[in-house]
Order: sequence, then structure tokens, then C-alpha cells
Amino acid sequence: MDFNNLLTLSYLIGSITFILGLKMLSNPATARKGNLIAAVGMAVAIAGTIFLYKDGEGNSLHNYPWIFGALAIGTLVGFMAAKKVKMTAMPEMVSLFNGMGGACAGLISIIEFGHIVPKLATEDSSAIAGSLITIFLGLIIGSVSFAGSMIAWGKLNGKVKDFSFPGQQIMNTIMLFVMIGIAGYLVVGINESNAYLFYVILAGALLYGILFVLPIGGADMPVVISLLNSFTGVAAACGGFLYDNKVMLTGGILVGAAGTLLTILMCKAMNRSLLNVLIGSFGGNKTAGATAESGAGGATKEISVSDTAMVMAYANRVIIVPGYGLAVAQAQHVCHELEKLLDEKGVEVVYAIHPVAGRMPGHMNVLLAEADVSYDKLLEMEQVNDLFKTTDAVLILGANDVVNPAAKNDPASPIYGMPILEVEHAKTVIVNKRSMKPGYAGIENALFFQPKTSMLFGDAKGVLQQLVAEIKSL
Repeated sequence: MDFNNLLTLSYLIGSITFILGLKMLSNPATARKGNLIAAVGMAVAIAGTIFLYKDGEGNSLHNYPWIFGALAIGTLVGFMAAKKVKMTAMPEMVSLFNGMGGACAGLISIIEFGHIVPKLATEDSSAIAGSLITIFLGLIIGSVSFAGSMIAWGKLNGKVKDFSFPGQQIMNTIMLFVMIGIAGYLVVGINESNAYLFYVILAGALLYGILFVLPIGGADMPVVISLLNSFTGVAAACGGFLYDNKVMLTGGILVGAAGTLLTILMCKAMNRSLLNVLIGSFGGNKTAGATAESGAGGATKEISVSDTAMVMAYANRVIIVPGYGLAVAQAQHVCHELEKLLDEKGVEVVYAIHPVAGRMPGHMNVLLAEADVSYDKLLEMEQVNDLFKTTDAVLILGANDVVNPAAKNDPASPIYGMPILEVEHAKTVIVNKRSMKPGYAGIENALFFQPKTSMLFGDAKGVLQQLVAEIKSL
């Protein structure tokens, strides 16, 4: 039996399932199945590597206790983390796991460089130039992804605050070019005496990853997460080149390409360039004085739960705008209950989903899918904006920046130019918030002071439970 052919077949199966799974992830109705298919393909590729791989001398892998011990620990930790994580903490978990992928890619480069160093005395550097280029790419990109993802994780759980200093972007640019310059120098002239510069690059890449993400404001975190995800994919692809591993290469390319495309879509959704996201600190310290410039202010009016129930129960169409406040309150299930109750009363109910609502791409879609909300009711911004003009009531649950009209009519606002959900065109706008505290971008919302807007203060879950009870009694 030719084990190499079986190994190639396992890698082919893995590559095909990755492509098929990614295709299925583009549709909410097939996303769960696509994820499982890709996971099965990964399992086949891992099993093939462990049991079928042989090096050029015909030697198989060894140290099985270490391999399976690590697999068991990783599987257990990942399973328990995924089962226990709250929806509010899902973006943090995505950042953490993405960072681990970047760390693995960086460690591969460190290990392979350690294998190359002993050969420097006997081999011409030109013979290993290709491997060195791949190693340096994997090291830099993987380390930046790891360090940046850890900072993003800290920002999302509130342990790390935005930080910037004058000239930081210039310093970051200089650091990047210095790392590339040192790597280029080592590729053409590495020897045993200058090999230590590899670890200078490692330290520089980790520091660059930290400084790269630190100044980026909270409102841009969905873009940063998808960008770092693409970095991890590219770093993994470098590992695939090093090991001539087709499935690792395919998986890395797919993740890198998907992350890059998602980053572009996120930027398009905010009407901003990627460069502006990376250097603009949108939603960070620079927006602290935005309230005075935004034109927001004045008196708000409150609405009671009973009046809200009357408005919604006798409406023809209600649009629900979910936001991070809904996730914080873990109110997605009672929100679905409200939706079903209104449906029974003949009210058309749909959800308006902004591409960057929440803390990661697709956050609201995942949140509502957990409550078994029909995918047909989830309307993207381009679909739903035309409906607001013929909508009787909009219920905003914890969303803030994505419904702020200052993005359209206030050039002084930091979010000016960002496409928003145009909820102000509805007949009645009801905003559920716990307080008047600004949203994640740190700016006040002019919507709250408009004549058609009423504030419904309280925890989203408690308010929705009261609404359900009130509507049932009508």
C-alpha cells in the first residue's frame, strides 16, 4: 500500500471540504453544516498526517503520546470554552483563537529556523533563500497577528484601553521597514554570527502587533478582527509552503483571502478606506470631544412599556434593530418570543442588520440564529433601508452608532460618511437603552433627541419580557 498516495488523498479531501465549507458559510441556512463539513475535512487531514506521513528517509512521525496528549488537551479546552462562552464574549473568543493560530504560525517559523542554523556552516545561503523568505514571512505576519489579537481580545473584554501617542504611526511604519530590511539582509547574507537578528525580528514583530492595534478605536474592532484573521491565514499558508503541505496551504490561502475580502466589505459598510481605519483611531481617544461637535443634545422623551406594547401590537410593520445591548442582556430568545407574538397578531416583523453591528463581523446574525430566528427575517442594510419609510415602528435594542443620523448630516462628526440604518424615516422610533451613555464609538446619538424618537430605558431582557406580557394582555 502506497501511504504517500493515501496521504495525498487525505489532503485532497481536506482541501475540498475547506472550499465547500467556506462556500456554505456564505449562507446562514447552510453555515452550520458547512462548518461541520470543514471540521471533518480537517480531522481527516490531521489523521492522515499523523498516521501516513513519512519523511524523505521513510521515517514516520513518533512521540505519539505527546501528539495525542496535546490534541486531547486542545480539544477539551476548545470544547469547554465554546460551550460556556456567552454571546457577548464571542468576539473575544474569536480574537483569542485567531491569536493562537498566529502564534502557531510564528512557532513554526522559529522551529524551522532552528533547523536551518546548524546548516549555515556547510550550506550556501542562496540554497536556503526560498525557505528563509517563507520563514520570515510566517514569523512577522504570525507574530503580528498573535500580539494584535491579544490586544484586540483585551479591548473587547474591557481590560485594555485605547492608547496612542504623537508620531505612533510613523514609528510603526519605521519598525515595519526595519524588520523587512533585517529579514532581507539575512536572506542574502545569513551566517552563524548574525543569526541572532532573527530574534530581533521576532521581538519587533510582537511589539509592532501591540502598537498596531492599541490606537484603533472600539467602533473599528469588527474590521480589525477580520484583518487579523486574514493575517493568520497568510501566516498558516507560509507554514504550508515550508512543509509542502497542500491542505495547510489551501486552508491558509482560503482564510487569508476570506479575511481580506471581509475586511474590504467591512470598510465599504463604513464608507472608509482600510488606511483610514488603521490610522484614524475612529471610536478611540480622538472622539472624546465629539459630543460638542455632533450637534446632538436637547430634550428626550420617554415612553412606557404599555404604550410601546400598544404601538407595536397595532402596527402593520415593526422593524427590530439588534445591537450589542441585546447581546449583553442575553435577550435574543425573549426577542424572538416577542417577534412570534406580533406575527400571531398579524404584524409583519423583520430585523435590520448592520454589517458592523456588535463587536465582530456577523455578530448579530449569530446572536439571532442562536434563538432560532428565521434567516428570512434578517435583512441587510441595503435591503431594509427602503422599508423604513413605510414602517410604523422601529424598536432599537442596544444599537447606537449604526443608527446615528450624524453619519449623514454632520460633517463634524467622527462617523460622518458611514452608511447607517435610516431608522429616522419610520413613523415611530423606540430606543431601548440602559442609560444615555454614548455607544462604542464614544459619541452622542442625535437620533435620541428627534421628535419621533422615544426612549425606553431598562435592561433589554427585562423590557422585552414586560412587552411580551403587555401584548399578551391586549
